[in-house]
Amino acid sequence: MRIEAITTATTTEACKATFKAMMIAAVALGAALATGRTASARPELVGMTGDYSPGTIVVRTGERKLYLVLDGSHAMRYPVGVGKAGRQWAGTTKIDGKYRYPAWAPPAEVKRDKPTLPDVIPGGSPQNPMGVAAMTLAGGEYAIHGTNVPNSVGGFVSYGCIRMLNPDITDLYERVSIGTTVVVTH
Repeated sequence: MRIEAITTATTTEACKATFKAMMIAAVALGAALATGRTASARPELVGMTGDYSPGTIVVRTGERKLYLVLDGSHAMRYPVGVGKAGRQWAGTTKIDGKYRYPAWAPPAEVKRDKPTLPDVIPGGSPQNPMGVAAMTLAGGEYAIHGTNVPNSVGGFVSYGCIRMLNPDITDLYERVSIGTTVVVTH
């Protein structure tokens, strides 16, 4: 798979150490998946080329996949749900907040389409569309978040947010920090 270059990668000792830790985690995850202990988690270690810096998140909406770049030739790949037709976007942004079990207030556009939604759905509620964690994106009302509707992952289902399985958002949440670059492409 080839992903077009957007930024220049620079490798530092810290990046090398992070990559080594991620590779060890990937092997452990693979072993857990093989034994069926984490059957709902789906990240995969995959080959990837491009000039993205290690730690960059790349979302390919057409593939409905999210990639966490490990180095110049590897990434962790996760299945995601993405924006419905007319609700997709592309560009570069950063993670500006990280939240566990966030409460959710429907944006005006969602509330207009679904007026019976409450003004706020508490964190941890089975009706909360954010799942177990959310990472908000700068410059808009979008987030990368979990879901309490796992069969929606893999489809064109949202108002522009990136939707992940709860075990996958938990995994990604631990791997990235506020300020992480997020590149969304079609």
